[in-house]
Amino acid sequence: MSRNIYLEDIGLDEAVERWWRALAAIDLDQPLPGEWIAVAQARGRVTAEPVWALTSSPHYHAAAMDGYAVRAAETLGALETDPLRLAVPTQAVYVDTGHAIPPGFDAVVMIENVHVLAEGAAIEILAAVAPWQHVRPLGEDMVTGELVLPANHVLRPQDLGAAAGCGHTQLLVRRRPRVAIQPTGAELVRPGSSLKPGDIVEYNSLMLAALVEEWGGEATRLPPAPDDPEQIKAAVLAALVEHDLVVVNAGSSAGSHDFTADVFRAIGSIQVHGIAMRPGHPVILGVAAGKALAGIPGYPASALMTFDLLVKPLLARWLGQLPPQRPTLNASLTRKVLSPLGEDEFMRVMVGKVGDRFVATPMARGAGVIMSLVKADGIVRVPRFSEGFPAGAEVTVELLRTRAAVENTMVAIGSHDLTLDVLADYLRRRYPHLTLSSSNVGSYGGLLALARGEAHLAGSHLLDEATGEYNVSYIRALLPETPVVLLGFVQRTQGLIVPPGNPKRITTLSDLTRSDVVFINRQRGSGTRVLFDYRLKQAGIEPQQIQGYDRQEFTHLAVAAAVKSGAADCALGIAAAARALDLDFLPLGEERYDLVIPQTTYESPLLQPLLTVIRSDEFRAAVTRLGGYHTPDLGHVLAAY
Repeated sequence: MSRNIYLEDIGLDEAVERWWRALAAIDLDQPLPGEWIAVAQARGRVTAEPVWALTSSPHYHAAAMDGYAVRAAETLGALETDPLRLAVPTQAVYVDTGHAIPPGFDAVVMIENVHVLAEGAAIEILAAVAPWQHVRPLGEDMVTGELVLPANHVLRPQDLGAAAGCGHTQLLVRRRPRVAIQPTGAELVRPGSSLKPGDIVEYNSLMLAALVEEWGGEATRLPPAPDDPEQIKAAVLAALVEHDLVVVNAGSSAGSHDFTADVFRAIGSIQVHGIAMRPGHPVILGVAAGKALAGIPGYPASALMTFDLLVKPLLARWLGQLPPQRPTLNASLTRKVLSPLGEDEFMRVMVGKVGDRFVATPMARGAGVIMSLVKADGIVRVPRFSEGFPAGAEVTVELLRTRAAVENTMVAIGSHDLTLDVLADYLRRRYPHLTLSSSNVGSYGGLLALARGEAHLAGSHLLDEATGEYNVSYIRALLPETPVVLLGFVQRTQGLIVPPGNPKRITTLSDLTRSDVVFINRQRGSGTRVLFDYRLKQAGIEPQQIQGYDRQEFTHLAVAAAVKSGAADCALGIAAAARALDLDFLPLGEERYDLVIPQTTYESPLLQPLLTVIRSDEFRAAVTRLGGYHTPDLGHVLAAY
């Protein structure tokens, strides 16, 4: 198959318009036809026609109370002080709730207002009743021929009850859109496979299929196809027979192994190849055999974002619905965001309410970073042809969680430590409505975030070289106008993380200056970086003597992963990170890792559950199990400034 490579750079709205025009030309822009299903199976389905009442409900005059059916006119004058006697069964007939009212009777006297005389041949009533009192007349709920449910209505449990109550056993509902998902790439392996370098776990189809089902469709996950155009073509053609939309995942760009565009062009037509957006630029939209085609990027964040923007509206249209709209709120950005001028960017953010305002912290922007979507609270659209947003700018956040969940989130910005993840887990276990959200920007950055009112707390382990104290001088310098509490958290062992067996025989910092040793550093402003620079100064070592000094990562686990992968021979980090990845560790010394909390936040109701968890025996034991930690001051107020 000859290759005809091209990538456009058109706006999102224009791309959608092009595709919809092509779908309209083959009548694929209309709701799908209906199918009959049992009422009991119809929850969540969409009505394909109106539902009219086949019978009235109730279909007879029914007693609304336990008591005696009577003729209202014969009860006049009855009083508690002057009861009225009625003969049974000529003037009064006993009925339970829901029983039919006997012919000729038009009201019910509640059993509470009745005194049954000897042998039940008569009763005395203590109050008169009006005509039709305590009676559900025929058709009170629904009348034959009444509109019960409109077309294009998503069926809820109460709707099923109404449909059954007015005589329906089956309903005509929209056929679910059928979507086939075809992963491509010889490197793809099933989840749980034994992995070797170059293997990629194929989980995109799992996520995309779940979205299809969440949006009301039926998904078929096809086995991965190798990077062979003829095999991809055969798979797509086969899928088109039984599906309304075939999605090819990966191979949508213009690389040597990207064949999706060629395949689509060979079997149908392409309306779009390349949208000015990120993540998700190399998108392909087309039609073939009277069906819809979509080629989406292989990176998970790109795949999910393009699926949400392009496939969700299509499935909604096929179901006769509008795309579901997520809630939004306005928030202040915690840092400056730069964005390419020619693309719409859909930026993942973490959101929390600090004081009386919402703050949004941008997350990792890589298209392959699935955890940025797992941890994200919302999406901020950075418009095409803008340069981005300055720090503090007010932006609209499309929420991925409820507003209530965001308001019950505690925002921690500062130094990374594994114990924060443990704390977040124990908080959620004990208080399911609360969340601890951590952003790793280093100790220095965390204190600055507190000064700007962008966080509830910050983890910090900044060493003052002059005094040997941790955090105190930095708090005084960076938070002079913000009263804070310094809460003791953990003491941890810092040291050199090396591969198992320490193959380079690294024993001291001076070994890092050897030409055969590659180091991986933490980012500027992190407490570990401050400590490292301090130790280098003590040892008389210049940073430029160390190969890799300028390579930076933002967490202890990230530098440990670099050592684990062979990208570095050594890193400075905590013992728990080395232990987590089965690496060797050469301790250099102990340090404090404390929590800095503004006084107003420390006293707020929101933070009290977190403090309870921090001071619990269960959390202390969990921290100890990580290894490399001591907790003599855990939860103790060390100072207030």
